[in-house]
Amino acid sequence: MGELHSFEREQFPQSSYLTYISSAMTTSTSVTIGLIQDAVTGDQTHALTAAIARIREAAARGAQIICLQELFSAPYFCKSLRQEYFNFAEPIPGHTTELLRALAAELQVVLIVPMYERQAPGIYRNSAAVIDADGALLGVYRKMHIPHDPMFEEKYYFTPGDAESDGPRSASGFKVWKTRYGTIGVLICWDQWYPEAARITALLGAEIIFYPTAIGWHPAEKAEWGEAQVDAWRTAQRAHAIANGVFVAAPNRVGFEPEPGTQGIEFFGHSFVCDPFGRVIADAGTEPAIVIAACDLSLIESTRRNWPFLRDRRIDAYGPILNRWMG
Repeated sequence: MGELHSFEREQFPQSSYLTYISSAMTTSTSVTIGLIQDAVTGDQTHALTAAIARIREAAARGAQIICLQELFSAPYFCKSLRQEYFNFAEPIPGHTTELLRALAAELQVVLIVPMYERQAPGIYRNSAAVIDADGALLGVYRKMHIPHDPMFEEKYYFTPGDAESDGPRSASGFKVWKTRYGTIGVLICWDQWYPEAARITALLGAEIIFYPTAIGWHPAEKAEWGEAQVDAWRTAQRAHAIANGVFVAAPNRVGFEPEPGTQGIEFFGHSFVCDPFGRVIADAGTEPAIVIAACDLSLIESTRRNWPFLRDRRIDAYGPILNRWMG
């Protein structure tokens, strides 16, 4: 890092560095994104109706790519093991995606729709459908990293994404789509702690990586760990933006969700967007909100020219990362 700070001082005085970053490219391509941060109350029909209203509001405020939170149309049901919760799942394409395809075409927006997918009997996925601004269903990302923690019992409910490539912009289960307004990648919640996932998605060409999320506090831990948990969550994703020279956008849910026999979970929100330099350019607190951020995609190239991390990767030396442990 010492060389980077020296480079900044010598080439760009502190007062002019950000001006340089903003003006280095002769052509600026801007896209406005919207993140829906909401509490889930009522049944799936109510949640879908509420999400449609939020999408309309985000579009009216100028959003061109809109991302809902993880499992947007259901409560976070993974707090306990109950077979009836498999009934929240639905196929893709299906009722929800068909409604939202029509909405995307009407509003001329790109939609990222994270939902519980029933792929086949006994195969259920934590997925995100990507819909282009003409209503076309571009594809589906299926969450690759599945946690198993108290009140986050996801391995019971979700089959992980398959490590396969099904097109030129996919590799080992990670995918990128060229939409009307920009090239985007989608990773889901627990994926955000793995730098390998962000790196592969960036190498596939993503300009913006979206991380729809459902993360919160165990009530007994909030007083001691709450602030640190939010900071760690944001820091990890800001680091992905910096290391890969991309925008990162993370919508989280909010609200307390009870579960019989448990203390429930308080989802902490704090949805945000950061630029390739890691600067938070828009964010929310702990209440329902719509986060709107204008992203100048030319910052990707200007940042990578000055911090050429992708250029300097030693791809001939990284074989050991395929080991589970080497100690």
